[in-house]
Amino acid sequence: MDLKFTDEQNMFRDMTRDLCRDYSTMAVVRKMENDPLGIPELWGQMQQTGLTGVLVPEDFGGMGLGMVDCAVIYEELGRTLAPTPHFSSSVMSALVLAKAGSPAQQKEVLTAIGSGEMIVVPAWMEPDNGYGPNGVQMRATQSAEGYRLNGIKRHVFYGKAAQKLLVLVRTGDGAQDIDLLLVDTNAPGVVLDQQMSMAYDTQYRVTFKDVVVPVANRVGAEKSGWKTWNEAMYKGAILLAAYAAGGAKRALEITVDYSKERQQFDKPIGAFQALAHDMADASATVDGARMMALEAAWASDAGKDIARLSPMAKQFGCRAFREVTHMAQQVHGGIGFTLDYDIQLFYRRAKQLQLNWWDKSYLDELIAADILDRDLPRTIPDPFTV
Repeated sequence: MDLKFTDEQNMFRDMTRDLCRDYSTMAVVRKMENDPLGIPELWGQMQQTGLTGVLVPEDFGGMGLGMVDCAVIYEELGRTLAPTPHFSSSVMSALVLAKAGSPAQQKEVLTAIGSGEMIVVPAWMEPDNGYGPNGVQMRATQSAEGYRLNGIKRHVFYGKAAQKLLVLVRTGDGAQDIDLLLVDTNAPGVVLDQQMSMAYDTQYRVTFKDVVVPVANRVGAEKSGWKTWNEAMYKGAILLAAYAAGGAKRALEITVDYSKERQQFDKPIGAFQALAHDMADASATVDGARMMALEAAWASDAGKDIARLSPMAKQFGCRAFREVTHMAQQVHGGIGFTLDYDIQLFYRRAKQLQLNWWDKSYLDELIAADILDRDLPRTIPDPFTV
């Protein structure tokens, strides 16, 4: 793995850092908490600089960047907890449509995602269901008009700001008989209810009541949806790992600064060995998370197998983010839990990120399946079918 960033990657880092410094301050993050739309001015700036099209192929007006390029960008977004629909729309939906979209979908929808003019967000998770294909139980029954949807999706990020939903639906009884459908958010029968979350980010519960979707809105071949979605998730998880590493690094910086300012017994609390060692351990953890995210990104760009690296990066990155922010709360003391201090913003988002987009339990299953069963008869249940 080449540990030296290119001039272009350094440019992306500097550009993203400058945008976040000006348009994703902690005041902006606070303002966007539980906002129905959750779209700050930063989103418009990302459109102008082309960052909304990082994973959209150049043929459709995007940048067509690699995963290392995007990991560099996501580390900076994580440092400021940037509240945007970028991951849902510009990463996940863009990856799916670039891989499996029809020519018409790519020309109209993918191009609009790349420019930022259209926001398309996945509607994936369901109440009381898990992350694997068996977690997708909402049925799409075929009718003369196309598909008819009835059911509920939850944890749909930026649902009200989106023009379209990318909905995972079950179309058969086979384990992976799943399709991806593009559904307009203003279609008759689509009902959006805002959800509260630990991070106070913008999430929705979406109810589908006899929603009719034309067959032309299916993304990819029939019953190919899970494979397409899963491939996108493996790449997306790498960027979330980079985001977590960036957030953990910034939380540590805030804590180190506080430990130098806060006085106890006529000296900075950072001078006490126990706290100094906690911060030293956190520094090693942050660097480890960052390197794992970059290794997974590099492997993806090199065409190597990321079946283990991607979930490992997401698991370790989120754990690092959670552990570092937990340590940060302890160093700050009781005041760190108050809304007046920024560190609680990082603490809450670290835990939320552990729960969304593959949680620890599912990541453990993916990693274990690769470690224990590669080139051997399967000895544990396949996480893709349970």
